[in-house]
Amino acid sequence: MTADATLAAITDHGVVGIVRAATAEAGHAAARTFLDAGLAAVEVSLTTPGALETIEALTKAGSAVGAGTVRTLAQARDAHAAGATFLVSPLLDLEVVRFAVEHDLVALPGCLTPSEMATAQLAGAHLVKIFPAHLWSPSALAGMLEAMPDLRCVPTGGVSAESAPAWVRAGAAAVGVGGSLTRADDPAAAVASLLVAIRDARG
Repeated sequence: MTADATLAAITDHGVVGIVRAATAEAGHAAARTFLDAGLAAVEVSLTTPGALETIEALTKAGSAVGAGTVRTLAQARDAHAAGATFLVSPLLDLEVVRFAVEHDLVALPGCLTPSEMATAQLAGAHLVKIFPAHLWSPSALAGMLEAMPDLRCVPTGGVSAESAPAWVRAGAAAVGVGGSLTRADDPAAAVASLLVAIRDARG
């Protein structure tokens, strides 16, 4: 899957489903549930046992599956070898961003300040992950986008199914949501409800 196709999968649906699990079995099952429930893009954190194997299995089926918590160039290379279509980081590492761009992967580095976001964008990042988003607010994002309207932001960290629509209305290109989906009594139903809420928020 090309970077353009992956980017469309993320922004068209407006959600990156985040998988972080204690076992390889739980991680694979959560990622599969998210995809089957309608999410077009799923991030599997490298802190999850067997993350690379899960990424490899799901991308072979044609899904947009990325590696999360990518902190080093070595991890970026491993994720690429496993077939990841996008790389998500908790921080801004320009080597990881450039590696993603060079290998036709979507780069989604973690940034906290407008300066970091601008630096990431100049390095070629397709999207910027506002992380942790609970240190921001939808109104702060809306204000920043008035000055920097070309940024495509993905608030992540503390974003729930309930708060996601407010971020989207503020101008987020997508949101990263994990725990509130995996902890739901019915994760598949929670995903379906979230997708409807985001469509409604976009009008």
